[in-house]
Amino acid sequence: MADLEKLVEELGKLSVVEAAELVSKLEEAWGVSAAAPVAMAAAPAAGAGAAPAVEEKTEFDVIIKDAGPKKIEVIKVMRQFTNLGLGEAKAQVEAGNAKMLEAVSKEVANDAKAKLEAAGAVVELK
Repeated sequence: MADLEKLVEELGKLSVVEAAELVSKLEEAWGVSAAAPVAMAAAPAAGAGAAPAVEEKTEFDVIIKDAGPKKIEVIKVMRQFTNLGLGEAKAQVEAGNAKMLEAVSKEVANDAKAKLEAAGAVVELK
C-alpha cells in the first residue's frame, strides 16, 4: 500500500499547471470527471417552451492582451505558469495578444489572470 503522507507531500510540490494536467490524465485513465456535479434547476410547471440549460464552460485560454508598464513582473508570472525560458517568455509578452495558457480549468485561469493583472497586464479569458 502506498504511503499516503508521502503521496500528499509529492502532490503538494506540483505547479498549478502540472496539477491540472494530472487531473486530465486521471480523468482519461479512469473514465471519470473531476468536475463538481451541477444540480439541474427544476423546469417551470407551465414552461412548455423553456430553453435548454446552457453548460458552463470548463476550459479557458489565458491571453495577455497587453503587458503594461511592468513587463518584467508579467514575464515572471508567465514563467510561473509555463515551462518557457526567459527569452521565450519575454518575446511572447512583448508581442502582445500572447496565449499564455490553453484549455486550463476555471480555477487555474482565474489564478493566472489575477496574478498577471496584479503585475500590471491586461488579460482576457476565452
